[in-house]
Amino acid sequence: MRRLNPRHWSIAARLFVSAAVLSSIILVIAGAGLSALYRKSAETRFDEQLGFYLRALVADIASPSEENRPQQFELGEPQFEIPLSGWYWQITRLDGNDPNIISSRSLFAERLPQLVTKGVPAGVGGARDGYVKGPDEKILRMVERTIDTGDEGIYLVQVAATTAPMESEVEGFELALIVTFTLLAAALVGSAVLQMRYGLEPLRRLQEGVASIRQGQGEKIGGEFPQDIAPLASEVNLLLDANREVVERARTQVGNLAHALKTPLSVIINEADIEKGPLSSKVHEQAAIMRDQVTYYLDRARAAVRVGAIGNMAEVAPVTTGLVRTFEKIYRDRGINFSAQVADNIRFRGERQDLEEMIGNLVDNAGKWARQNVTIAITALAANPQGKKFFRVVIDDDGVGLAPELREAAMRRGRRLDETRPGSGLGLSIVADLAALYGGALRLDASPAGGLRAELELPAAA
Repeated sequence: MRRLNPRHWSIAARLFVSAAVLSSIILVIAGAGLSALYRKSAETRFDEQLGFYLRALVADIASPSEENRPQQFELGEPQFEIPLSGWYWQITRLDGNDPNIISSRSLFAERLPQLVTKGVPAGVGGARDGYVKGPDEKILRMVERTIDTGDEGIYLVQVAATTAPMESEVEGFELALIVTFTLLAAALVGSAVLQMRYGLEPLRRLQEGVASIRQGQGEKIGGEFPQDIAPLASEVNLLLDANREVVERARTQVGNLAHALKTPLSVIINEADIEKGPLSSKVHEQAAIMRDQVTYYLDRARAAVRVGAIGNMAEVAPVTTGLVRTFEKIYRDRGINFSAQVADNIRFRGERQDLEEMIGNLVDNAGKWARQNVTIAITALAANPQGKKFFRVVIDDDGVGLAPELREAAMRRGRRLDETRPGSGLGLSIVADLAALYGGALRLDASPAGGLRAELELPAAA
């Protein structure tokens, strides 16, 4: 599958992709930031809850009353009474040879690791916090603090709890964040599409105006455009005006050249006809060849000028119908039947005069050699890989046909075929050259009817 180069993307595609990518990056960064902030906030709240229990333990340890000695200490919260509930406290006396450890019933026979031995620095008030592995290898969030009660001893007070509630809370927030940001992304993409449709609407109107001119449906780009587009539309109109002036100038110069050359040639031929002789015959012959060559190349020059014009377009069906009626009258004495089938809505991207000349020459050639029938079939072709549209004109006759080597000669010599083989056809080389100027082609082949088939491909207007 052929990949489309991003450099060839349309402006709308570039704006859409850039907006979608940038919006996605911004939303991902914002989502990650909000998730981190929420996790930090949840962790802070969790630490505050653990700190509350820690302060309660510290307060009871520091109490001078006998009944609240650590050996008799109980926190009194249900989660600390259930074995392996995930909520634990532990008090360790550090100033004796054999550390005395008192813990919550929930800790059962397990022991909590110490953050001080892991190198965790003390924070404000001497407290430490961090993550440790507790019973059943579960991750616990723990806070601890060392208390020096003087004569009563030095104690390490620890409170730890499973992070499952905090993680569940964070996951719920992240899920809500994903759903919210997904809807926000969809809304941003939708708004970007609407903005592009609204913002690029003047460019679409400009494109439609240029296409209308190219198809021959208009002469200038009309309408009002925004300030940043209006100069472009104005420049295009000025370019069209300049192109028309160049075409008209070229037509005038070609016409002047034709008159300037034909008149002296006619004088030479007339003077050669006055006195008979080998010299006059030779002069007459060569002057006639020069006149035909001048006519031929001037016709090609006129056609080249017309091809260069912008906005030319001709309906194919009316041209074909008119030619059929004309040749039916011309070949009425021979009883030649002309029939045409033209697909609907086919338009030639060029001058009507050139279309008439190409189809007319081919139909005339077929009528000269046909026995009874000449058929014309015109169909639209699929667009080529470059996106250009063409249509095909197929003209068949039931005459004697034309040998393959003569088919090549008819289009290669740059002169009328009936001058090299009398009556074999008129202007096939001109048709081939004119079709080539428009980017089309002419092919000659054997007809299923027994005569010659001429296939002409020409550009179609959209």
